[in-house]
Amino acid sequence: MLRTVLTRFSSARALSQALYSTAAAPKPNPSPDIRCNQLFINNEWVDSVSKKTFPTLNPSTGEVICEVAEGDKADVDIAVQAAKEAFRLGSPWRTMDASYRGVLLNRLADLMERDREYLANLETLDNGKPFSVSFATDLALSIKCYRYYAGWAGKNHGKTIPIDGDFFCYTRHEPVGVCGQIIPWNFPLLMQAWKLGPALSTGNVVVMKPAEQTPLTALYVAQLAKEAGFPPGVLNLIPGYGPTAGAAIAEHPEIEKVAFTGSTEVGKIIQRSAADNLKRVTLELGGKSPNVVFADTDLDYAVEKSHFGLFFNMGQCCCAGSRIYVEDKVYDEFVRRSTERAKRRTVGNPFDPNSEQGPQIDEEQMNKIIELIESGKKEGATLNCGGDRAGDRGYFIQPTVFSDVQDGMRINNEEIFGPVQQIARFKDIDEVVERANLNTYGLAASVFTSNIDKAIYMANSLRGGTVWVNTYDVFDAAAPFGGFKQSGSGRELGEYGLEAYTEVKTVTIRIPQKNA
Repeated sequence: MLRTVLTRFSSARALSQALYSTAAAPKPNPSPDIRCNQLFINNEWVDSVSKKTFPTLNPSTGEVICEVAEGDKADVDIAVQAAKEAFRLGSPWRTMDASYRGVLLNRLADLMERDREYLANLETLDNGKPFSVSFATDLALSIKCYRYYAGWAGKNHGKTIPIDGDFFCYTRHEPVGVCGQIIPWNFPLLMQAWKLGPALSTGNVVVMKPAEQTPLTALYVAQLAKEAGFPPGVLNLIPGYGPTAGAAIAEHPEIEKVAFTGSTEVGKIIQRSAADNLKRVTLELGGKSPNVVFADTDLDYAVEKSHFGLFFNMGQCCCAGSRIYVEDKVYDEFVRRSTERAKRRTVGNPFDPNSEQGPQIDEEQMNKIIELIESGKKEGATLNCGGDRAGDRGYFIQPTVFSDVQDGMRINNEEIFGPVQQIARFKDIDEVVERANLNTYGLAASVFTSNIDKAIYMANSLRGGTVWVNTYDVFDAAAPFGGFKQSGSGRELGEYGLEAYTEVKTVTIRIPQKNA
């Protein structure tokens, strides 16, 4: 049966489309109009106080797409004041029915459906991921996320508590208030949805910084939020750089909660910066996720899903299955088939429907990946394919496979965030559990086996916030996502994702007489 599935979906891209969307991707437009490139504050488009701008680049060519207004501390201060006004007692946002917040989120999802083709073109232009994936996966999951949290708007409530004595006691779930959100460049639309969905559903107001590498789709969604009817000041976007705009959000004394997705290194800086006013902090950080393949699995299926789990999104996934442990009995054959699959992977123009892999996000990231590839060669891993830049224009890297990888190697321990597959061997289950958990990260893990006892044992033993069994990269707005150890704190998505954006208030009222 599994081989039948793989025959039907001959590439990870096709499988991704089938999993996440029934919509057929239209013909792409590689030159979409740039409609939004300023700051969005109080439902208005404005230049930054400094009048500075910065370029956003097309990673397929290295050319400038457009200049974008560069926000910094002064602009964050203005945005926070707009957010505070939107959150004041008696404001339209604070007095709005909770169910109507859901109506607005559904309107936003409707508008994204209307402009889905434009958003997919813009995402591919600014980020470099294949248009077919932008349209069928990123847009589909983003829209579903807004609709999911629209449904929660009128259902997140407190309890009545039968305490001792003549008292009426109940709890309220109240919004935290002004929330700062900093989103990454690898999934701009989707990470924006993961953060805005629960924050707006529960009645918060937001000051958001999109990644400086990929600000364009996030800014356009702000325009759609205005069109949907969100009141002024509820959503504010400040494009800019991490050390200026990002730091201003993390440090701001009137921002009461900050959510960040990005590297563990920057996450630690965010947490320290947020300490001065004891902000609530949720962090979704780096990963080096183990993918354990037992000999009893369907090998063709495991090879294809392991390929997808690593190479999807050009390897730029925090949860990428980048430490593959294969049981000794099938190791050599797994390496052979994985190498053949990587060699078939098509790399090129992300607007070409035949391209499975586009460019890395920028030159800095490309050079970091190449440096780590070189370290793998020097430390004695076997390079089976790839290992260098693809072409001389843009930031493309050849799909790369290493075998004979040892635990102490840098490619085994450091997050590469690129199309580099590392395959190590193991002999028994206790050994692989210990080695899989021997890492500072704990974002995700996976196991491929036909034995249910092994599957359950591994799922319960691996230290990761998500464990996939006989699959990889399955996401749903209802299923929480987050990390153990240095992969972060808190959870996004699902009912759990609401907790980061609500305060629980206890109200106790003396009454003349209590009756059961």
